Amino acid sequence: MHSLLERAQVGEPLAQSLLIDSLKTRIEKMAAYFGRRCGVDADDLVQEAWIAVLEMLPRLDMSVGSPEQHLLKRARWRILDTIRFQRRRQHLALSDLQLENTIHIDPQSSIDIARLLEDLTVIQQKILRALMEGYTWREVADIVGCTSANVAYHVRRIREAYVRLEYGE
Repeated sequence: MHSLLERAQVGEPLAQSLLIDSLKTRIEKMAAYFGRRCGVDADDLVQEAWIAVLEMLPRLDMSVGSPEQHLLKRARWRILDTIRFQRRRQHLALSDLQLENTIHIDPQSSIDIARLLEDLTVIQQKILRALMEGYTWREVADIVGCTSANVAYHVRRIREAYVRLEYGE
């Protein structure tokens, strides 16, 4: 196996083909397992695993440990990274959201912005200004020096102050 890996590493097509054949079953089983466990398409995971293997092959250090196991470990890491990335991208459909407690702010209202700003803390004023300038919550968090969760908290407080002014609560 070691000589096969060395030949594949220098780019010999037959050696690369034999290497792929020798790793194919294990990579497919690994992708199928993680696909079932995590609800991700196994074919996507297989593709990502092969990308990791083929990217690592030219840089593989043959003197350390088992090179074959290192390639499989790289494939597993890429599969897990793909699963993490897809989980971050998951979202709820708009129809699944519960909107009964949502307050819609009317941009045409006659509320006095100066009066609203008086009711806000300094950090809330900075957040409101940045959001009105079009920054995202993450960008606002970086500007103000806090987390996006803190920005979400302050946005709720800003909305509450707005509702109090508009409806006289």
